[in-house]
Amino acid sequence: MRKTLVSAIALALAVSAGGVLAMPAQPAAAASSLTPTQLPRSVRPTHYDVAIVPHADKLSFDGKVTVDVEVLKPTASITLNALGMTFSSATLAPATGHAETAKVSVDEKAQTATFAFAKPVAPGRYKLAMDYVGTIGTQANGLFAIDYPTESGQKRALFTQFENSDARRFIPSWDEPAYKARFDLSVTVPSNEMAVSNMPVASKADIGNGMAKVTFQTTPKMSTYLLFFGLGDFDRVTTSSDGTEIGVIMQKGKGAQAAFTLESAKAVLHDYNEYFGIKYPLPKLDNIAAPGSSQFFSAMENWGGIFTFEYAMLLDPSYSTQGDKMEVFNTAAHEMAHQWFGDLVTMNWWDNLWLNEGFASWMASRETEKRHPEWNASLDAVGVREGAMSRDAVATTHPIVQKIDTVEEASQAFDTITYSKGEAVIRMLEAYVGPEAWRQGVHNYLKAHAYGNTVSDDLWHAMDGVAGGKPITQVAHDFTLQPGVPLIKVDSAMCSNGETMVKFTQGEFTKDRPDKQPLRWHVPVIAQVVGNAASSTLVDGSATLKLKGCGPVLVNAGQSGYYRTLYAPAQLAALKQDFGKLAEIDQLGLMSDTWAEGMAGLEPVSDFLDMAKATPANASPEIWAEVAGSLVGLDQYYRGDKARQDRFRSYAVAQLKPVFARVGWDAKPDESTSVTLLRTQLIGALAELGDQDMLNEVHRRYEAQATDPKAVPAALRKTILSIVAQHADAATWDKLHAEAKAEKSPMIKDRLYGLLSIAEDKALGQRALDLALTDEPGATNSAGMIGGVAYHHPELAYDFAMAHRAQVDKLVDSTSSSRFYPALGGSSFDPAMIDKIKAYEATVAPGARRPADTVIANIQYRMMIRKDRLPAVDAWLAKNGG
Repeated sequence: MRKTLVSAIALALAVSAGGVLAMPAQPAAAASSLTPTQLPRSVRPTHYDVAIVPHADKLSFDGKVTVDVEVLKPTASITLNALGMTFSSATLAPATGHAETAKVSVDEKAQTATFAFAKPVAPGRYKLAMDYVGTIGTQANGLFAIDYPTESGQKRALFTQFENSDARRFIPSWDEPAYKARFDLSVTVPSNEMAVSNMPVASKADIGNGMAKVTFQTTPKMSTYLLFFGLGDFDRVTTSSDGTEIGVIMQKGKGAQAAFTLESAKAVLHDYNEYFGIKYPLPKLDNIAAPGSSQFFSAMENWGGIFTFEYAMLLDPSYSTQGDKMEVFNTAAHEMAHQWFGDLVTMNWWDNLWLNEGFASWMASRETEKRHPEWNASLDAVGVREGAMSRDAVATTHPIVQKIDTVEEASQAFDTITYSKGEAVIRMLEAYVGPEAWRQGVHNYLKAHAYGNTVSDDLWHAMDGVAGGKPITQVAHDFTLQPGVPLIKVDSAMCSNGETMVKFTQGEFTKDRPDKQPLRWHVPVIAQVVGNAASSTLVDGSATLKLKGCGPVLVNAGQSGYYRTLYAPAQLAALKQDFGKLAEIDQLGLMSDTWAEGMAGLEPVSDFLDMAKATPANASPEIWAEVAGSLVGLDQYYRGDKARQDRFRSYAVAQLKPVFARVGWDAKPDESTSVTLLRTQLIGALAELGDQDMLNEVHRRYEAQATDPKAVPAALRKTILSIVAQHADAATWDKLHAEAKAEKSPMIKDRLYGLLSIAEDKALGQRALDLALTDEPGATNSAGMIGGVAYHHPELAYDFAMAHRAQVDKLVDSTSSSRFYPALGGSSFDPAMIDKIKAYEATVAPGARRPADTVIANIQYRMMIRKDRLPAVDAWLAKNGG
């Protein structure tokens, strides 16, 4: 599954530099020999035969399911998961003999149904048959409907979303990952619509009245959350790779927009077959595109039937950007990696979710680097690691492997630690073991556990067999079973006879606990004297390393390590002097460490500002993007203090304007992808920093587009519209609103409604909030609009959502509910917001309070930066002509 962010449009406008998104501490979770479950262990399913009749117009469906079960010990009842269902009958039949009628009781709070029998059921094999009625939702949980506009009028499509615990809304089932089974699915649907599931269609028979019964082939043994069903007025385009049929399914008439995904999927599947050494085992692999959005995710790895919202799969030439194209590839590669890591081999319980998500994220990054080296995607590794460290460096973090007890806690596990820290740690371990040995270990792991369930130690044991004696399990346990970020201090670097001896000591990098007793890790460290070969060592408390050559010492060369490096002032000064000699990824790593340590008070903030000021004109686009993002991030901390902010902005604009002058508004035929991306980044940054020349040109182009088609090229349309929307007056807002209502492309229409929520004008923010509570934006867009308003007006949005909580609850998918409301206050600097969020916490179960603690930590961190760091920035500006 690919995560999504609340109010992605608003967040894209402002780079949040150093902001903490943290999670509460949890005890380190060791691998358990007993798989957790919320269900009795006396019965297990082996096969589901499911028949569904959806009534899309009534938002309900009829269901029949017969489950082959094994009763393992005598029991008077069978309990499984069910939510939002009404049962009309239930029977239990042995292989031979009379079927017994069950008495059904439903516990909505526990999300279970219990089937009680007149006398205990003896161990053996049985068929549990149930007739029931379920609900079709309007948010992405269970079976849900998406309404979308077309040239010929409104259409409605149906899709399912089951991760993490929503298959129970579709089928009464053992809805936990360790209860794997095979599935037969048949559906009775309008004969002129396309039905799609994990497996190919086995048969389709017309049954009259415009209806047909569609039966799909039997699935492999898999977890419930991977089952998929979709229905609608679809087109399907296909290709093949290594004997597997690959399809992209989308609303009719959008096939051309799916071409890049189809082409990419063909290449990715071939590469993954080769890398994993295990051929993709299903006969087909579909990617299904849906209009709309979710506050929780953008794509889901259903085996053989990947679901993705259109904005993350389709490319509209009138609107999509280079960044969109890169995201589409990465999303497809992520979900396809899950077909092995997650689908073929599945974590046994949600505490090991990172085995799915961290690995899929790492594999997608690796595949992007391989297939599109022109995108310089290898440099993104630094940003991924920074995102993880930002959350991991505060008291409210948690280990990668964490204790999960409830459905709500499982939903909260889909976070930056699971995804980004998981990816970063895998990258580090691969570098430590070696790429070929790591690949062999992955193959051995998948082969040994195919169609089964695992814990993290199963992967480490596979790696132990190929690691050549390296303590891989020890290193892995240190980084996955305890939270936090190691800090490698370079104590000394002494040169003699053409060699440099470096001494390291280990601490812990934190943002909010300067006196914390540091944890201990075995840290793989790679270092080099600039311009010389790298060497490595394992730092356990302290270590020495002999390097070839004399000169500035660079630690974490290649940036594969998950740790911060703290240099002495003279060492850092020497590195800054040789900055241009460093590889681009090491330049980014050095800047990131310097920024984070300056914000944490481990070194002067001026170190980063000096580095940014000295960035040469010919530095790579990625370096200038880093500088721009950091300057915009600092600017956010000045919000509400106009005089100080104006002085900072004057300096920041002066830094960035000459860079944009070289890049220019118009793309050059031979320019690199990095320059193309930098153009939009600089336009956004200069607008965010209030550069009047940029704002004037953006508005000129927006107004000129009616008569000059070149005024707003497709590559810049999203950027220009975002800036116009952010700075809109009432007349401009009305114009954007009219465009949103008239738009016939669901993907663009959804984005336009999002733009209506990001105005800096508070009155327009209120109008967006009021609009969000109507049916007009579309059921899956309204929550994002409220989140969009919250970026500039957190108090307004939070108070509005809480005042209308009953209405807003219906606009948020249940998987996101506990994080949605606290997140609305995340950009506030007002201490009163902390009290408001604590009041919210009191209304939810203790297991649902983690996101609220995250936001409280965020606000406290932001307040600290304002109080303790901005004065140093002011002083630096005074000395440097700001």
